[in-house]
Amino acid sequence: MAHFLRQLLVNLYNNLFFAPLDRQAESGAGSGAGSGAGLRPPGWLQLGLLAALLVAPSAQAAGTDSETVMAETVAPETAIALPLDLSNPEVLSQAEPSLDIDRLDAAERPEAYGLDADSLGQVTSVNQLRDIQPTDWAYQAVQSLVERYGCLAGYPDGSFRGNRALTRFEFAAGLNACLDRVQDLIAQGTSSNVTAEDFAVSQRLQEEFQAEISTLRSRVDAVEARTAQLEANQFSPRTRLSGQVIAGLQGRTSNEADRFPVDGIKDFDDPGTNINLISNVQLSLLTQFSPRSLLLIGLQSGQGSTRPAASDDSRLSYEGSPLDDATFRLSDLTYRHLVGDRLALIAGSRGVNGVSVFRGANRVESAGSGPLSFFAQRNPIINIGAGQAGAGFDWQATDRLSLQGVYSSSDASNPETGSLFGGTSNNTTLGLQFTATPTDRLDLAFNYINAYTPTGQLGFGTGDSQVSFNTPLNTNAFGATLAWRVTPKLTLGGWGGYTKSNRAGADGSVETTNWMAFLNLPNLFGAGNMGGLYVGQPPKIVSSDLPNGENIPAFLLQDPDETGGLPGTTTHIEAFYRYQVSDRLSLTPGVIVLLNPGNRPDSDTVTIGGVRATLTF
Repeated sequence: MAHFLRQLLVNLYNNLFFAPLDRQAESGAGSGAGSGAGLRPPGWLQLGLLAALLVAPSAQAAGTDSETVMAETVAPETAIALPLDLSNPEVLSQAEPSLDIDRLDAAERPEAYGLDADSLGQVTSVNQLRDIQPTDWAYQAVQSLVERYGCLAGYPDGSFRGNRALTRFEFAAGLNACLDRVQDLIAQGTSSNVTAEDFAVSQRLQEEFQAEISTLRSRVDAVEARTAQLEANQFSPRTRLSGQVIAGLQGRTSNEADRFPVDGIKDFDDPGTNINLISNVQLSLLTQFSPRSLLLIGLQSGQGSTRPAASDDSRLSYEGSPLDDATFRLSDLTYRHLVGDRLALIAGSRGVNGVSVFRGANRVESAGSGPLSFFAQRNPIINIGAGQAGAGFDWQATDRLSLQGVYSSSDASNPETGSLFGGTSNNTTLGLQFTATPTDRLDLAFNYINAYTPTGQLGFGTGDSQVSFNTPLNTNAFGATLAWRVTPKLTLGGWGGYTKSNRAGADGSVETTNWMAFLNLPNLFGAGNMGGLYVGQPPKIVSSDLPNGENIPAFLLQDPDETGGLPGTTTHIEAFYRYQVSDRLSLTPGVIVLLNPGNRPDSDTVTIGGVRATLTF
């Protein structure tokens, strides 16, 4: 009798639930027993199956030996094969009991509810389970399992939790407990006997519903496969808006410049010394089309600048491009895609250049939260060409080495005087940067830029950016940046840059140099704050043998035979302190001192003072 019940119960449960799980495990779609992954049938369906088989009334056949009936009815070739040998102690030892007190969390232990752990084994009435009501559809089944067979218990808080999904471990433990209880009842002679007719009916029922069971199993397999596919590929495009608002109040001391340093007489009075307000608003729309691709759209608007000025040395970081009409303009339109795990590609019609593609070794590069001056943001050679449209890549070769590359054009949309690859008014730039992190505290970056500029304007944005008069030049630029985080609160670093520009198709060249040394003090006087000290030389023409009429030093010195550079050297000194008012608002006061501005030895020293407020969202 016990053997028959074991076979019948386990076979039905296996047909409905275990087989799909076994196939899923073979396909690698999920884990097996114990994890709760894969197909998990609803608790009410498992409980209903168990209750229906144990509670269903059986025919009386007094005096019939159940083992004899089994022997007479089930032939060896038609015996039900069990996928799980419940009679094997090693198999049963792998299943958790329905309630293992020692494995419960403190919040679930009986003591947390004022219960004695031993009382859990003494549930003799369904009324002892507080969440089982006579109106529940499975009330009679639970009542019979608890009161008639005594093989199900509740949880430590006196609940049955009949609507919760059942794990395979829980079902195996509960099924085994009920089967053991039935076997005990048989041994005690208190169970009903099963006749051959009862078994024949059971066999016919199984055969009759075999097609439905197979269909259900196929449908479950299909649902599981579809669910796994959806979970692996589910994604909906979303767009996130972020941005920053910058307002800067600044002014500089009155000064005069010796623009033509030939006689030591100052011939230019700086007209832009009044205190003014500069504003800059940047909006970024980041749309993620898939986990590996995104579209960046940037808008920028602003008013005010430090112009007019004797030189670009006084330019500030948050001026951006001249935005005098306070209307929004497109600043970025780029698409980025990750190929594999280490290569990212970028392409776009706006905002593709070395600044956006290269990684900054100095980690405080930012117009809103870094140094106040434009020069102190990064090595100026990265700005060469002022490119906008093009393509680039970022390859993480190893965990500590990476390579970035970019090709950009400044006037790609103009078919008459510009283009993506040339034109009479179009700057084209090809750049590479190799970055290395030999240790966790040291960042290195090495730059190479090859550019064509048809007007002699390299586009540094500061210092001697104009190196010839309307001369098409081919430029090769080299730079290196180092940042050493000595301690979490001290970073030392610096950069150097060199350019050599040759006349396109003719003799003559012009060379420039620039350098910077800096000190950053993160979290100075509070978390999120930062102090900085920067000392350097903006780009300076150090040599030029371009012909007369194209040679800028010769023109300014009024000497047609001059082949050297300008006689003076500008020294840039900047100190600032960023105070983090809140997570989104910071105030940055600072001062900038320019010695020999414009690389003129007799020009007055210029002192710039300002305070920048930055709101991010």
